[in-house]
Amino acid sequence: MKVLIVDDNELTRAMIKDVLEEMLHQVVGEASNGDEAIKAYKELGPELVLLDMIMPGKTGLEVLQELKLINPQAKVVMVTAVQQDEISKQLFEKGAAAILHKPFSYSELEEVLKKAA
Repeated sequence: MKVLIVDDNELTRAMIKDVLEEMLHQVVGEASNGDEAIKAYKELGPELVLLDMIMPGKTGLEVLQELKLINPQAKVVMVTAVQQDEISKQLFEKGAAAILHKPFSYSELEEVLKKAA
């Protein structure tokens, strides 16, 4: 699967990229904020976006909504350290394919990717 990783933390992106490549997914791009994410999505056309919830500038929720306007079929997995039912409900209402809670294990990431595929 072709994946775009969006997270403001470079180490987090590197870790996710390593795990995805180990799972034989192709990381087609990385972005550190919402504007970069939108630009990369338009240019690269990934099959899946792993999107951090809290970033400088636009929030993950705002980016999710923009991605869904660009492509209503976009598959977006939200990655967040926040575990609140209300926020999760809102993310699913806005079209998130799944939510991955930080810190996550290899098997949790694998499970979420299967769900989102």
